[in-house]
Amino acid sequence: MNTLSRISALRTWLAGHNKWSKIEKKKGVNDIKKGLLYSRTYREIALAARLGGSTDPEQNNALAAVLKRAKSQGVPKENIENALKKVAGENGKGDTHLMFEAMGPGSVGLIVECLSDNPNRTIKFLNALLKDHGARLADVKYLFRREGRVKVALDPGEDIEARLEKLVEVALDADAEDFESEDLPDGTRSVEFKCPHTSLHKLTSALSAPGVCRELLSSESVYAPLEPLEELDEQSAEELDKLVDAIEDLDDTLRVWTTADS
Repeated sequence: MNTLSRISALRTWLAGHNKWSKIEKKKGVNDIKKGLLYSRTYREIALAARLGGSTDPEQNNALAAVLKRAKSQGVPKENIENALKKVAGENGKGDTHLMFEAMGPGSVGLIVECLSDNPNRTIKFLNALLKDHGARLADVKYLFRREGRVKVALDPGEDIEARLEKLVEVALDADAEDFESEDLPDGTRSVEFKCPHTSLHKLTSALSAPGVCRELLSSESVYAPLEPLEELDEQSAEELDKLVDAIEDLDDTLRVWTTADS
């Protein structure tokens, strides 16, 4: 093979190699995204099942909403079924529900909710993360209040204000205390209601009744800060973000709440 032929062959090989590298890199990124989606779906299923008291979507409206969203996002049926079995403890001993309180950067309080098949491992990993980010376990629950939040969707239309008024009346009768609404790009109106956490099931059931709204988007019990931090210095904010991201990346983590949340 002469020099020109070798150069031509080398260019062809390099072009093919570069194309494969890009495909391989894209596949790796997509695999990571899928892994994060599947992990988040499991956490949402676990939360909904725990709050609704059942792994049967026909008896748990919040769980039904989570499963519908997971399917629309392309989560495989097998992954969903495995998550339900794991939460129900059908593959052996059920996981242990854990709650941790911590003081983070900038004196920000954190509450971490976990579901673990090995509590000792979870505690070890969490302690290491807190230490690495200048945080520590501490009693901070007094900085939060527990409340229920239910989000629903209304179809667009000229009568949307009348339907919103009816929706609010139903919610108030089911112990809702406040609500916020948002118009989405497609004209759908998203409405989120707040209620005492003891009334979450009551409110969820009321808003899931036929004809009340288009669909239930979410139903969850949260820890909301009694007095949200209005300002946090840039360094503390950056360190807090890194800490929360690291905790959320743990396989056992369900949710993280902070006093810096709005």
